[in-house]
Amino acid sequence: MTSDTWNPDQYERFKAERSQPFYDLLSLVQPLPGGRALDLGCGTGALTRELHEKLGAAETVGIDSSPAMLADAEPHAGGGLRFEEGDIASLSVDRPVDLVFSNAALHWVPDHEKVLAEWTALLAPGGQIAVQVPANVDHASHRVIQELATEEPYVSAGEGPPPPDPVLGVLKPERYAELLHALGYAEQSVRLQVYGHVLESTAAVVEWTKGTSLTRMARHLPPELYEQFVDEYRRRLVAELGDRRPYFYAFKRILFWAKR
Repeated sequence: MTSDTWNPDQYERFKAERSQPFYDLLSLVQPLPGGRALDLGCGTGALTRELHEKLGAAETVGIDSSPAMLADAEPHAGGGLRFEEGDIASLSVDRPVDLVFSNAALHWVPDHEKVLAEWTALLAPGGQIAVQVPANVDHASHRVIQELATEEPYVSAGEGPPPPDPVLGVLKPERYAELLHALGYAEQSVRLQVYGHVLESTAAVVEWTKGTSLTRMARHLPPELYEQFVDEYRRRLVAELGDRRPYFYAFKRILFWAKR
């Protein structure tokens, strides 16, 4: 068990599929010539560089809690872009920013109502917020992990119970719209979108979740028991979904943008 179970290579295995929501979210953001931006949960930094350049920001700071991800991000720094280790749920800035951007990271922190209020407080007048979160918690790829984590020997193997699936904390799209209105945003766009990913097989879904949802079980379990968990998860997932080759993985996500 380690404190940093993020594997940049595993995460980037489905780089094209994971990148499309970023581009869809970025298309909602208005240019920031000479402005300041935060990319919260910046990961390996390649997309943060695109964000920085496309929006014309003078300064962009990518923030992530994973040293492994930040090590991969560092070569992208320069020209007004830098990266810092930090907790995206608890931030402070020396002066207001023009954009808070977060692609596939908000779900890793609890209490979205509180966090969005804190992110809003970082913005200058006329500032923008743009967020994308997965909303696929009801799919077997998530559900089977949750079910298996409540069984022995996994439930008693770590220090305390297994951590819950963070996507359980994702709100409904309409609730995000209500929150943005309550926080005083003058404009907003909120949508639920289904991304269809054609994977080589049903079992390939396990390789997808190894880069995201399964990381919490890697933190919870000793290495040999984690491998056993993954094997049983794969067996149950294929039994439920069928051994399809290729497999169409329908993945729901919420994208929202707003401007003060």
